[in-house]
Amino acid sequence: MSKLKKKAYEAEMSRLQVELVKLQEWIRVKGLKVVVIFEGRDAAGKGGCIKRITEKLNPRVCKVAALPAPTEREKTQWYFQRYAPYLPAAGEMVLFDRSWYNRAGVERVMEFCSDDEYADFMRSCPEFERMLIRSGIMVIKYWFSVSDEEQERRFQARLTDPTKRWKLSPMDLESRNRWQDYSRCKDEMFFHTDIKQAPWFVVESDDKKQARLHCIHHLLSRIDYQDLVPAITELPPRQKARRGYVRPPMSEQTFVPDYYSEPQI
Repeated sequence: MSKLKKKAYEAEMSRLQVELVKLQEWIRVKGLKVVVIFEGRDAAGKGGCIKRITEKLNPRVCKVAALPAPTEREKTQWYFQRYAPYLPAAGEMVLFDRSWYNRAGVERVMEFCSDDEYADFMRSCPEFERMLIRSGIMVIKYWFSVSDEEQERRFQARLTDPTKRWKLSPMDLESRNRWQDYSRCKDEMFFHTDIKQAPWFVVESDDKKQARLHCIHHLLSRIDYQDLVPAITELPPRQKARRGYVRPPMSEQTFVPDYYSEPQI
């Protein structure tokens, strides 16, 4: 696979983000309900893709759900119950940065769930998603696939970059020892949950930039949208100052220090 040059990547990403704005407006105006699930191995590039999708969008329309570990109370609930409050209302799109598929992956590999709970999930998940679809929610599922060698390279990069080191959780480190277990669970998950109504779409992500473009382009193709972005309008004149109103002096306000006005050594 040939690499995209930076300029070509940025130009295409800019174009796709304009299309995402059009899609957002179509979802809002038409009252659509869209769920997009992002799953995959650690360091596969899910978060970076989600960032590029949401970068230019209205967070009131396009929301991100990234749930923490379940509380003790949530562990006693029906498994899908903790995800239900994050499902979209009319005019919303929700991006799940990991989802209910935690049970088919990390919970299974790390033995956080019992065999019976795992088997029940595999039986229930396809019906749960069909139920969502019957209720009018569109479900789109992406699996980000990364090679062992590329994942290792990204893990090593996180060790040396202080802005990325927080991404290396103890769970991520343990996953290195259980690569084959994760592969087996992923294959079994696909066997049970790759259903006609909500199939899995695999994104090859060894090249992060191309993976982002491919995923966003595919997402746009899944919804038959039109351009409903409001036309350019003239700004109304600014309100004139009223007689008798005098604004308080600026010296009475507390300002953030102008630290960067002088050249720094």
